[in-house]
Amino acid sequence: MNLHELQTFVSIAQLGGVTRAAGQLHRSQPAITRRIKLLEDQLGAPLFERGPGGSILTEAGRTFLHYAEAMLAALKDGTQAVQALQGADHGVVSLAIVGTLAGTTILEQLRRFSDQHRNARLELRTANSFEVSDAVRRGEVSLGLRYFADPSPELVSQQIAEESLLVVCSAQHKWAGKRLRDPQELRSDQWFALPMTRHRGSFAHLVARQLASARLDDVAVMTIDSLTAQKRLIEAGIGIALLPESSIQEELRLGTLQTIDIPRLQTTVPIHVLYRKNGYLSGASRTLLAIISNVPVRPTAARRGRERKSPPNRKRK
Repeated sequence: MNLHELQTFVSIAQLGGVTRAAGQLHRSQPAITRRIKLLEDQLGAPLFERGPGGSILTEAGRTFLHYAEAMLAALKDGTQAVQALQGADHGVVSLAIVGTLAGTTILEQLRRFSDQHRNARLELRTANSFEVSDAVRRGEVSLGLRYFADPSPELVSQQIAEESLLVVCSAQHKWAGKRLRDPQELRSDQWFALPMTRHRGSFAHLVARQLASARLDDVAVMTIDSLTAQKRLIEAGIGIALLPESSIQEELRLGTLQTIDIPRLQTTVPIHVLYRKNGYLSGASRTLLAIISNVPVRPTAARRGRERKSPPNRKRK
C-alpha cells in the first residue's frame, strides 16, 4: 500500500468516478484502475461498484475511506511540521471559506496576514459550509470559515462573529427601503429559501424559525439552491428572501436590491472558524487563526458605504 494508491482511492471517492479522478491526478484511466485493483487485492475486498452515476463506495470502501483520509492528512501534517522548522512564518497556510464571507472584512485580515508574513504562502478555496467542513476534516486545508457550528468530534468549531440576515426585495417592491412593523404585510409575497438539510444549523432551518416567529410559517416558500439565483429572482420582482448581509453588498450599491426593515424578522447567523482537533497547525496557521478570531467581521462594502456618507473635512476660510 503506497501514497499514490491512497490518493487515487480518496480522489475517486470524492469525485465519484475514475474519469474525474484521472483528470484531477493527471493520470490515464488504466493507470487509475490498476492502482485501485492493487489496493483492493491488498485489502481483500472490493472498494467500489459501478453505478449509473459513476463509482459508488462499497461497505468496505466506506469503512476504509475514513482511515485513508486520516493517513493523507497525517502525511500533510508531517510535511508542514518539517517546513515549520525553517521559521514560524514559513510554509503553506491553507484556508477554505464560504464565498459570501469574502465580501466581509475577513478579506482585509487575510491581506494583512499576507503583508506581514511574506514567507508564508496563503492558499484559498471557496466552498459551501458543508464542503468547508469536509476539506478541514480530510486535512486538505488547515483552517475553515463557515456559517454555523460543526458538531463533528474530529473538529474544533469556534464562533468568531455573527452576520445579520436581512429581508431583501427588489428596488420596485412597495416596502423597499422602508420600516415595516407588521410582517403580515408580506404574507402574499413569494419567499425563497435554500433546501432543508438534516442539520438543524442551516440557513433553511433558520429562515423557517424566523418565519414561524413572525406567524408567517404558512407562507409560500420556494426552494432555490443558490444564493445567486435567489438574488436574480428577487431583482426580477418574483419574490423576497432572508439573505446574509455580505452577500448583497454589490446589489445594494448598484440599487438593484433593497432591504425591508422588519424588527420581528431580524436575526443573525454565526460565523465559525474550524480546524482539526488532532491536526497540526503551523506557527503561520496559528497566527492567521488568532487574527481572524480577534478582529470584528462586518460587510466590507457596507462599511465603505457609511464612510462615503461622512461629510468631507473642509478648511475654514
